Amino acid sequence: MALEPTLDREYYLSPDRFRQERERIFSREWMCVGREEEVPEAGDYLLLDLAGERLLLVRDRDGQLHVHYNVCRHRGSELVLGVDPKPQAGSAARPSGTFASGIKCPYHAWTYQLDGSLRTAPFLEDGDGFCREDLPLFGAAVESWGGFVFVRLEDAPAPGAPVPGSLREQLGGAVERVRRYPLAELRIARRIVYEVAANWKVILENYNECYHCGPVHPELCRVVPAFKQKGGADLDWDRGVPHREGAWTFTMSGTTSRRPFPGLNDDELIRHKGELLYPNFMLSLAAEHAAAFTLWPHEAGRTTVICDFLFHPDEMARPAFDPMDAVEFWDITNRQDWVICESVQRGMGSRKFTRGFYAPMESLSLDIRNYLTDRLPPVGDGPPSAQP
Repeated sequence: MALEPTLDREYYLSPDRFRQERERIFSREWMCVGREEEVPEAGDYLLLDLAGERLLLVRDRDGQLHVHYNVCRHRGSELVLGVDPKPQAGSAARPSGTFASGIKCPYHAWTYQLDGSLRTAPFLEDGDGFCREDLPLFGAAVESWGGFVFVRLEDAPAPGAPVPGSLREQLGGAVERVRRYPLAELRIARRIVYEVAANWKVILENYNECYHCGPVHPELCRVVPAFKQKGGADLDWDRGVPHREGAWTFTMSGTTSRRPFPGLNDDELIRHKGELLYPNFMLSLAAEHAAAFTLWPHEAGRTTVICDFLFHPDEMARPAFDPMDAVEFWDITNRQDWVICESVQRGMGSRKFTRGFYAPMESLSLDIRNYLTDRLPPVGDGPPSAQP
């Protein structure tokens, strides 16, 4: 079987290409931004930086989620100011707070309801060209699935790009494949924030193949030998990937004292499943925990990765609950991946490198070429799928 060409290196290195991705992908696709549990009560908010826009994820008094641009309609002041919304490596906390009595602009005290409607503007009454109903906060679309929150900034497609669909359409078959996992019930027990000096697509391509698992992840392959057999060519992700005999989860021992999620089928009790959901969400599922990765691209060669470790609240309530056997195992594996991804990013900067090749066992990585072809104009000497 012939080798397939990868994307041209400009897709990973070019600031102009990254700006196109920001407008044509990050602003128009559903992007995973966190978990519903991060804004549990009315008035709670999370400050986000998505595609260069500062946003407020807010829960209203009816329990509904809203996303508002962090911009007052009056003179453009930030509603929450003096806070960097970017997630910080080494910190589990994210910029957040609570609006006690509406969203009040610090500049002229225009105050908005939690749903974004304008409530009061000091010394102004409706009439003479002023109407409160005409001046709600700028908003973005927000939906949830499995306890995960997704945001879409724009509804209009980029020229020549597919018309944005619903969140369920974007998630595709993943909804059915993971339906038995109680995702909405799970809670974050630990979070690790990583700064990775690599393009977001390098990270996704790495996640989407296991040709690298044998050389890069010895600990992982001791628990899941199938990851290195034939370079990971015959992995059945729909059914799940088997652990070694006697192992059934992602820890050094392959076992744990935590109980499996209720309702899993026989395969899911002993196999590992993974989903890559473009453009910024990776989900790995064991029988009793999930590792959820959200990617936050900042520049062509810089991406923040937030990794949340999710467990069932019944297990978390047990006195002996300790997630660190899974967290430490994942942290080792993650850091091995980031070292390689950063190496790839540096290597592609060589004047000798124009594009690489996908081996047959990396066929899943080809999906990113198909994904980008519909969303971005061609670069260099042809479209993403052209032969070199």
